[in-house]
Amino acid sequence: MLRKNTGVEGNIRKLFAKESLMKTLRYISILAVVFSFLIMSCAQFPKEQQEPAQLSNLTFGVVKSKIIKGQTTQEEILKIFGSPNIITKNKNNDEVWNYSKMSYRATSGEDNRTGIFWNGSRAVSTTTTASFDLIVIFDKNDVVIDYSVISAKF
Repeated sequence: MLRKNTGVEGNIRKLFAKESLMKTLRYISILAVVFSFLIMSCAQFPKEQQEPAQLSNLTFGVVKSKIIKGQTTQEEILKIFGSPNIITKNKNNDEVWNYSKMSYRATSGEDNRTGIFWNGSRAVSTTTTASFDLIVIFDKNDVVIDYSVISAKF
């Protein structure tokens, strides 16, 4: 004669079946959390944009090594730096040459964040501006009297 699972014995079997299911669900939820953290750690940041290479002698090192007060001539300055941006005269009627170089670099993009319960991204942007000014003062014989450099980066 077959016995039906009734009473205490049936309840015990149901309880063991529920515990096994709960353990399985617990392992699945732990794996889901670990997997979502792994996915979130794969955020992509923008690659730094390459700006075209622009050759310029207008650097502090070149200025310091090539310009000698009382010796360097306008002709030598032209060979090193090219034509100035501005040519003026000061209150002593000395010729003043101004060289300016400005650079601007911008990087933008987004980092993608993906998870089991959300999907989204945020904007990422950086900018850098740099300026370099060289001011050269010449005497009546076209020889450097003085020079100054102004450099800023922000």
